[in-house]
Amino acid sequence: MTDLEGVAGVMDFEQWCLSNGRYYDLAKQLLTEEVNAAVDGFFAGGADEIVVADGHGDGGIDITRLDPRVELMRGWPDLWPLNLNETYDGLAFVGQHAKAGTEFGHLTHTQNLYHLDVSINGVSIGEFGQLAMCASELGVRTFFGAGDLAFTREAQALVPGIETVSVKYGLTRGSGDEVPYKDYWTRNTAAVHKVPSAACSMIRAGAEKAMKRYKTEDFGIIDLKPPYEIVAKFRATDETGAITRVDNDDSSISSLLNKYMS
Repeated sequence: MTDLEGVAGVMDFEQWCLSNGRYYDLAKQLLTEEVNAAVDGFFAGGADEIVVADGHGDGGIDITRLDPRVELMRGWPDLWPLNLNETYDGLAFVGQHAKAGTEFGHLTHTQNLYHLDVSINGVSIGEFGQLAMCASELGVRTFFGAGDLAFTREAQALVPGIETVSVKYGLTRGSGDEVPYKDYWTRNTAAVHKVPSAACSMIRAGAEKAMKRYKTEDFGIIDLKPPYEIVAKFRATDETGAITRVDNDDSSISSLLNKYMS
């Protein structure tokens, strides 16, 4: 799974992450290079088949630059778990950002800029956590994640044993929960970045290590116990005040998330 905001060199939402942004094409190049580095590491570590899922809203992968050994998935017929199923052995993330409200995160958000927080059974999670929980439910191990430092700490706290690589770190203190939704997207733009070539070298080494650990160690499954409750908190907008939404499901995380997202 890939996203754009956690890539080294991607500086802000407006100029780098939107299709009409000045540096959008460069951002796609940078993400694709990080993905290629991870892919090379995974194959060197013993992987034999890789599907790259483009998870960024406006698209983040430049298929003309993508490693020819992989397949690219863009779009999915179901919402969650995003076409992930039991035929996959492992799940990895490249370019991932931290969840909304994370101190010292860079370009932090969950789904969109209206979300303050999402939690399942009291555990606060972001986009990473949602898919990693679905993977655990399927018995698919989440074994690697690359992105900003705040994301890697989030991943390590949620997924036992996950291998991570940090390619930049944010400089903004506090959660930003008090910031109006219109201003939140410009709040967490201060960061220190690895040079892209250095970031790719780190990702390549981390991916190979993660793949080798996958083959010799047992890790990467989140302990989940139904029933499940999701609590989502949203910022106030011009039309509404702050909102809290609660949904429940007795069967599965994926059913709960599909109910919540619909």
